Amino acid sequence: MVTLFSPHQIVLGGFSLPPLLVSGLLALACTSITIRILNKVRWHRFFVSPPLVELSLTIIYTVLIGTFVIPS
Repeated sequence: MVTLFSPHQIVLGGFSLPPLLVSGLLALACTSITIRILNKVRWHRFFVSPPLVELSLTIIYTVLIGTFVIPS
């Protein structure tokens, strides 16, 4: 019996990586780009705690990438 939602490994260069790790790394890259854009347009001054915003964006991007881009 084949299940459609069984966990998969992503193979890069002979190493198998869990999907959550790949999603997290992509999320860090997206968060870095987003924070740079927010700093450039000076929206960072509206946040009380910029590190908390960065952590929140990383979590949001990880969930979105893990759900829609790299389904496991």
